[in-house]
Amino acid sequence: MLILGLDPGVATTGYGIIEKKDRRILPKEWGVIATPAQLPLAERLEIVATDLGMLLKKFRPDMAVVETIFFAKNTKTAIAVAHARGVILLALQKQDVPIKELTPLQVKQRITTYGKASKHQVQTMVKTLLNLKTLPAPDDAADALALAICGSVKYPNR
Repeated sequence: MLILGLDPGVATTGYGIIEKKDRRILPKEWGVIATPAQLPLAERLEIVATDLGMLLKKFRPDMAVVETIFFAKNTKTAIAVAHARGVILLALQKQDVPIKELTPLQVKQRITTYGKASKHQVQTMVKTLLNLKTLPAPDDAADALALAICGSVKYPNR
């Protein structure tokens, strides 16, 4: 089973793809979809949609786990992330990829057992769980891998 984790953003959308084989989870690919800051929002969203579409065609994931907007101190950032999430959800829906949504708090709790874990703590656990030689980077890709890992395990709804 291939699971795609997505950490939405307009500047960078992190993605992480893992394969679940029996009780093992294996990393396949991770990185970011980056968009140039000088482009208008609509063009940046088109890049996110196009690049995500290529990932979906390449890997054909069985499910996707997308991070939700849990809390935002900066309204402008929250709105931009919401735009990117909308594009991502639509692209997944159009490809009939089942979607699971988790908050950052839920991901941190499930990966590290501590809901207020730091980015470094999440990266360290992802490295350990996926048996990587180095910490996954950048942060957005590490977060996406953490989302995919969460999708590989059945959790009760909370």
